[in-house]
Amino acid sequence: MNADEKVNILLVDDQPAKLLSYEVMLRDLDETLLKASTAREALEQLLRADVAVVLMDVNMPELDGFELAAMIREHPRFQHTAIIFVSAVRLAEPDFLRGYEMGAVDYVPVPVVPQVLRAKVRVFAELHRKTRQLEQLNRHLEMRVAERTRALEDTAARLQQSEERRSLALEAGQMGSWDWDVLGGECRWDKGQYRIGGVDPASFAIESASVEGLVHADDRARLRGSLAALLAAPGAAQAEFRVLTPRGQRWCFGTAASIADEAGRVARVSGVTIDITERKVAEERQALLAREVDHRAKNALALVQSIVRLSKAETVQSYVDAVNGRIKALARAHTLLAESRWQGADLRRLIREELAPYRDLGAGRIGVRGEAVMLEPRDAQSVGLALHELATNAAKYGALSVDAGHLDIEWRLEDGRVVLTWRETGGPPPVEAGRGLGLRVIVGGIEQQLAGQARFDWRPGGLVCTLSFPVAAPAVRPNGPAADAGSASEGAARQVLRRGRVLLVEDEALIATMMRDLLAEMGCSIIGPHASVAEAAAAIAGQRPDAAILDVNLGGEFIFPVAESLRALGVPFAFVTGYGRDMLDTHFPDVPVFEKPIDRDQFIQAFAP
Repeated sequence: MNADEKVNILLVDDQPAKLLSYEVMLRDLDETLLKASTAREALEQLLRADVAVVLMDVNMPELDGFELAAMIREHPRFQHTAIIFVSAVRLAEPDFLRGYEMGAVDYVPVPVVPQVLRAKVRVFAELHRKTRQLEQLNRHLEMRVAERTRALEDTAARLQQSEERRSLALEAGQMGSWDWDVLGGECRWDKGQYRIGGVDPASFAIESASVEGLVHADDRARLRGSLAALLAAPGAAQAEFRVLTPRGQRWCFGTAASIADEAGRVARVSGVTIDITERKVAEERQALLAREVDHRAKNALALVQSIVRLSKAETVQSYVDAVNGRIKALARAHTLLAESRWQGADLRRLIREELAPYRDLGAGRIGVRGEAVMLEPRDAQSVGLALHELATNAAKYGALSVDAGHLDIEWRLEDGRVVLTWRETGGPPPVEAGRGLGLRVIVGGIEQQLAGQARFDWRPGGLVCTLSFPVAAPAVRPNGPAADAGSASEGAARQVLRRGRVLLVEDEALIATMMRDLLAEMGCSIIGPHASVAEAAAAIAGQRPDAAILDVNLGGEFIFPVAESLRALGVPFAFVTGYGRDMLDTHFPDVPVFEKPIDRDQFIQAFAP
C-alpha cells in the first residue's frame, strides 16, 4: 500500500441525511467512503473490503452502536479496526467505558464539528495506512534480504513523513501525543501536547512534579492511579481531567496504553490527549437550554391554566373569546421573544402586535410614541397581557368602541424604569372597573410580577392608565421603522381558498378537531384529518380536493412534498405552523399561513363564501 493510496472508511447510520452529512464532511480526505444504513449492511461491507475506520451512530433501531461494535470485534479480521462512535446525546462515563470495552477508539459528539471529525478520522486512516505499509514491507524484507538496509532506510523515511502528518492531524484536531520510555527514563511530547498544557517547549521540563502541577488538584489522584495500573501490567486506560493553563482551565480526554519488553517488564507508555473544552461547554449549554425550555414551557402552561380557570363570562362564546384573546396575547409575546432567541422583545413591536386587531379602525385613531426599549423575556409576557386587557376594554367600552375615539400610547425612560401612559379620549364616559380578571391581570403582572406600579384614572373623556416598571437593559438596540401591525402571514391569509372538499393534515388531535369543526361550520366536507405525509399523499391520489390545510411539521416530517403535489394539481392550500413565516420553505412565499394558536376569524375569512 502506497502512502497516498486511498483507504476505506465505513459510515454507519440509519438516517440517510446524516450519512450524507458525514460524506460531505470527509470528502476532503480523498479516501474511499463506504456507507451502510443497517448493521447487516455494515457487516457485509466489512467482509467485502479492507476498512480502516468505522464511523457509526450510537443509537440505531436494529442494533445500537455498542452491540454492532461487539459483533465486529468478535471477527478476527476486525479486532484492530478503528471504531469511532457518534452520539447525539450526552454520554456518561459508564457509557464511555462500555464503548471502549466494545472496541471504540474515540467519540464524536453532536453537533459534529467538521474539522474535528476530519482530523480524528485522518489520524486513524493514517495509522491504518502505516500498519498496512509495515505489513507489506515485512513481506518484502523476507523476500529481499539483500536489499534489507536500503528498504529499512526507505521505511524509516516514510514513517517519519507519516509521523509528521500524524502530528499535524493531531494538532488540527486539538490533540496531542506523548511517549514515555519507562526503562530509559525519557519522555517526549509533540507540539500538540505542549499547546494543550499551555507551556513553552523551550523552558518546560517534562518531569513528574511539573507535569502533575498542570493537572487540577481534584484530578491528580485519579490520574496517578491510572498510571500506576499501566506500569503494573500492559494495558490501556482512559480518563477525563482538567489542566490549568494561562488561558484558564481546560477539559481534556486522555487515552494511554503500555507495552512490555521480552522480559515482561512494562517498557513504554504512549498516549493521546484531546482538548474537549468546547464539547464540555456545549454540553453544559445544552443542559442549561433544556432546563430553560422546560422551565419556560411549564410557566407558559401555568399561565394558560390560570387564564382558563380565572376567566369568567356570561355566555360560552364570550368566555371562549376572552380565553382565546389572552392566549393569543401570550403567543404574540412569545413570537417576538423567539425572533430574538429569547434575548428580549422590542416594546414598540409588542404594542403594535397587541393592537394589530384594531389596525383597520382608521388613520390617526391610534398613536404610538416612545424610546427604544428591549424587555426581558419574563417582562414581555406580563406587559403583553396587560396591553391586551387594556386594548380589549377600549374596544368594548372605551375609545375604540366609537368612531370619534382616539388612543395614544406613549412611554419614556426614567432612572431605569419604563413609564408608559395609555390615554383614551373621545370615547363614552368610562365606568370605574371592579376587581375583575382583566384588572387583576394588569395589576398582578405589573405590580407583583415586575415590581412596578399600575395607576388608573377614569376621566370623563376616557381612561388614562399609567404603567411603571423597571427594566434591566432598557435600550439595547434602536427601533427601526415600525412594522405595520398586520404581519406578513396575516396578509397572505387573506388569499382566497375554495370551500368544498378540504384536505386537512394535522398530527395534533385537538387542533385537528378544532379545525375540522370550523370547516364544518362553513359547510365544507373534510378529507381527513390525516397525520402523516404518506396518508396525505394517498388521500390526494384517491380524490382531488378543492383546497387543503397543511400542518408544516408532522412529527419531524415536513409537509412540503404534499404541497408540491397540490400546486401541480392547481389546488389552493394554506399552511398551519407554530414556526414563523421566515421558517417556511422559500418555494411558497405567497401561500397563506395560519400561525398557532389559530385565529378563528382569520381562518374563516381565508375561505371564499
